[in-house]
Amino acid sequence: MLWVQSAACLAAYYHYYHGLVPFPSESDMFCDVQIPSMPLLKYDEVPSFLYPTSPYPFLRRAILGQYGNLDKPFCILMDTFQELESEIIEYMARLCPIKAVGPLFKNPKAQNAVRGDFMKADDSLIDWLDSKPKSSVVYISFGSVVYLKQEQVDEIAYGLLNSGVSFIWVMKPPHPDSGLELLVLPEGFLEKAGDKGRVVKWSPQEKILEHPSTACFVTHCGWNSSMEALTSGMPVVAFPQWGDQVTDAKYLVDEFKVGVRMCRGEAEDRVIPRDEVEKCLLEATVGPKAAEMKQNAFKWKAAAEAAFSEGGSSDRNLQAFVDEVTRISISRNNKSAAMDFVKSAMNGVTEFVESKLNGKAAPAESKTNGIAELAESKPNGKVEIAESKPINGKVEIVEMKPVNGKVELVN
Repeated sequence: MLWVQSAACLAAYYHYYHGLVPFPSESDMFCDVQIPSMPLLKYDEVPSFLYPTSPYPFLRRAILGQYGNLDKPFCILMDTFQELESEIIEYMARLCPIKAVGPLFKNPKAQNAVRGDFMKADDSLIDWLDSKPKSSVVYISFGSVVYLKQEQVDEIAYGLLNSGVSFIWVMKPPHPDSGLELLVLPEGFLEKAGDKGRVVKWSPQEKILEHPSTACFVTHCGWNSSMEALTSGMPVVAFPQWGDQVTDAKYLVDEFKVGVRMCRGEAEDRVIPRDEVEKCLLEATVGPKAAEMKQNAFKWKAAAEAAFSEGGSSDRNLQAFVDEVTRISISRNNKSAAMDFVKSAMNGVTEFVESKLNGKAAPAESKTNGIAELAESKPNGKVEIAESKPINGKVEIVEMKPVNGKVELVN
């Protein structure tokens, strides 16, 4: 089983499913949640699918449906690393068989894995980044699923212009079958931004996050994007919407200390005004807090690189998983071979017994290593097995007689 959210979210869903700690409910909507090994989660920092008022109850059921089967896999691989969520991983490892093997997208042993980006990189975008000063460009992307209100798009656009920062903004059009309207930028926005900004439908995110000109990442805080930011040494402006994003934002800002919070997600349900957008962008790009977040982000980048390097925590866990799969495979193959031998031997026994009942003692051919097992039916209904010796690759029966209740061969 592969878990592609954080260990913190795994723990939250696990404790909700088993009723181990109180969660927000219809009788207590603003209940904060204390899970062992985790910081206190405010009611709006719990994965939002667990809210009693969540508009996505079917997603809650789909996720929780997996928790009834956690005792079935021998291992649950997690896209995180020991150093990032050590206390939660150690605690949850006592409850279910987890192994942290992330970050998967960085692991050199997983280079052939299927990636989410299939479009060719736009070299002109990287060329544009190359022309910008170090740590001067804000990268904005809310993933493939998050859909903002038009009013929120307008406020982000004006916040960008007012801040004066350079930016790359990824605006993916909604799927034609989604029924969602195409979001548009305010009139004259691109002209006012000039060479300070680029608005694109797609971008090579990993390359942009690792580029020295990129200062911070305005993100919806999905776990994939969060891991990419951490392993690239990139500070974030947290703009979570729903699901695990609100919990990830809590950790990015308060625990990993690499982010500025712009909003609190669907529980807040408000449009973030342009002055707050501007404030967050400046806080994440200039000044002492920006420098501190950058330093912390580099620390997590180094920890991630150590984890997936040879002999690191994720590398060891992945190798242990491979070794266990190999052991199970060999064990099953050996068991299958043993069963084949037993079936073969039993077939030989049956043939011999039938021949004795017919008054004949037919020779039996050795099935394995020249050894055949013979049986004689006795009056008490029991069958005893005697071993014969091969002669010229075959077992020849000269005479059989009972000795002390056992069948022996007489040559």
